[in-house]
Amino acid sequence: MTQLTQERRYWGSMTPPKTKAEFFNAVTTPSPTGEGKVATIRLYGPIDSWGGFWGVSAKDVGAVLDALPDSVEQIVLRINSPGGEIFEGLAILNMLRAHKASLLAVVDGLAGSSASFIAAGADETVMSPGTQMVIHSPSGFTWGNAVQLRKDADVLDTLEKGIVEIYTAKAGKKDWATLLAAETWMTSQEAVDFGLADRVAVIPDAGETVTAGDQPQEIVVVLPEGADEPDDLVGLARITPIRERAVASTLTPTPKPPSSIEPEETNPKEDATMADNNTLAAVLDRLGLTDVDTSDDAAILAAVDGVIEQATAPAAPVAATVPEGTTLIDSEVLATLQSDAAAGREARDEQDRSRREGVVSDAIKEGRIAPAARQSWLDMLAKDETATTALIGSLAKNAINVEEVGRSDSPEQSEEDRAYVALFGAEKKEA
Repeated sequence: MTQLTQERRYWGSMTPPKTKAEFFNAVTTPSPTGEGKVATIRLYGPIDSWGGFWGVSAKDVGAVLDALPDSVEQIVLRINSPGGEIFEGLAILNMLRAHKASLLAVVDGLAGSSASFIAAGADETVMSPGTQMVIHSPSGFTWGNAVQLRKDADVLDTLEKGIVEIYTAKAGKKDWATLLAAETWMTSQEAVDFGLADRVAVIPDAGETVTAGDQPQEIVVVLPEGADEPDDLVGLARITPIRERAVASTLTPTPKPPSSIEPEETNPKEDATMADNNTLAAVLDRLGLTDVDTSDDAAILAAVDGVIEQATAPAAPVAATVPEGTTLIDSEVLATLQSDAAAGREARDEQDRSRREGVVSDAIKEGRIAPAARQSWLDMLAKDETATTALIGSLAKNAINVEEVGRSDSPEQSEEDRAYVALFGAEKKEA
């Protein structure tokens, strides 16, 4: 496993919070009517199942809702979020709608992606002046063959149908497929005109200011074996493939939900001890260091250094061995042998051609085959010399007349002379 340790400035210019409740909680105030209370929750940041300091998860929202007093009659959800994971967004919306209190969504900055359907799913949606709402088709990371990719595309289509149901319940039937595919941005007034929001207004805030900090925070992320080290740990925390997560985090888990709406004082060391010990034990087990004393930091580091040194040590050179029965030969000698062998093959081929030519010539002289068939018999001999030679030998001699009928050395021979030669087999003698 690969451990990445980097210093990142995530929290502005103050000390990082010790608990999630310091920057994500609910603040309750008396209702303007004097009956019951109003709970203000800020959904500021990405919607991410990692939770913790990475973003807002469904578990985070659930913990805050569980801590609300029974007197809460209205929840004011203030939104400034680019969105994030679809299922986390759906879970957050459905938990808020399932609460007995009415839900007022106030867009303070951006309601993008999954944050847009959370805003649209509220009992009332208010766009603050100058804000934006963004809707688009769902997307995801996937891999595999063509069948798997088509299947994941079908899954994305199904997810889009669910999102469209929420938009349709708020704004009615529209050409949602085109609007989502185009990634539609809307101003505050355009969102109202389109039907995804009810009005543009400034809603007084009843909550406390957000707690932030500035000290560089050390983020430790443990990747699965074989995974490449990412350049951006923030981007790493946002990775959410359709099938499974590509990374596992050893960040401190989300604190136990507070029993009240006030920030809970906890000991972060106590919260992290169990997770750290379990992770450390798993790491040592995978490295084969089961006998190391986990309470001795020096012993742990020394044992891990030993494993790393052994893994990175250069391998001893392997001596070249020649298998038994193998003879080594100089490259120049080998080239000479190969050249001589090629010349020998050419000489042997020439001998074979001469022998076959002799067989055919002898057969023609003996009147066994016709001269015009010379090449055909040569081709047959090249394919199967033994069988063709036997066939030629079985043919009768003098079956074909090869004697000269007549010959004239003079191109000026008359018709009479040529007829005489044809009849008597010799030139006419002059007296």
